[in-house]
Amino acid sequence: MSIRAYRPMTPAQRQKTTEDYDQITTKKPLKSLVKAKKQQAGKNNQGRITVRHRGGGVKRHYRLMTYTLPKDLTLTVEEIEYDPNRSARIARVKDQNGVFYYVLADTKMKKGATFKTGSEVEVEDSNRMPLENIPVGTFVYAIELAPGRGAQMVRAAGASAQLMAKEDGYATLKMPSGEVRKVLVSCEASIGTVSNMQHQNVKIGAAGRRRRKGIRPTVRGVVMNATDHPHGGGDGGRHGTGKAPRTPWGQLTLGYRTRHNKKTNKMIVRSRHEGKRK
Repeated sequence: MSIRAYRPMTPAQRQKTTEDYDQITTKKPLKSLVKAKKQQAGKNNQGRITVRHRGGGVKRHYRLMTYTLPKDLTLTVEEIEYDPNRSARIARVKDQNGVFYYVLADTKMKKGATFKTGSEVEVEDSNRMPLENIPVGTFVYAIELAPGRGAQMVRAAGASAQLMAKEDGYATLKMPSGEVRKVLVSCEASIGTVSNMQHQNVKIGAAGRRRRKGIRPTVRGVVMNATDHPHGGGDGGRHGTGKAPRTPWGQLTLGYRTRHNKKTNKMIVRSRHEGKRK
């Protein structure tokens, strides 16, 4: 898997790069595992904008992913597919009963390969099992936060977490962000690294490419009027904000911590912010 550059026929193509899609084996998704996806444009059910700079973009169909695979399955990889709704590749797999699923593909998955789920399976790439059965030091992905809830962590392209220790019914994981946290050893995870590791190295290179992703332009606060943004106003000269960076509604940003979840603070052994500027 590598990054492919364009021949610079236009100024935008001089910087633009793309993925080579060498892992993908088919362009057609399975119709029974696809549904229509309505464009929300960053608005809630009241029509209010809750996420700025969203809207437009190409139409997409949502792939019905399975994050809670039943136990004691032997699954065969039928196809590796592109999913427009996520950075990672997805795998179309079929179990021994002929049932199809969409799951996250890892770097080792190939068409025709098999993997298993359950507590008694071998410790091999792609196999899914409880953390208590996985050796310390193994890299895992698609990890549950609570048993039976399905994979919620480490699902992005190229991501993996390392199992650091198991003690007192908890597994200690080093997350891709650098955070070290605990989860119950009965939580399930898949062995390996999520596919499409070069995703973060792609250069968009053109404004239109970003618009097709459904991302609208972002205007800087310093070029707005004072009535529109805390950074706005001034004589029109080129200068910085002269004040701590804030959102349009006055909340501090750029280093200001907004996480207030006391229920799960005890599960974090080491924050991803440790060692950085306070």
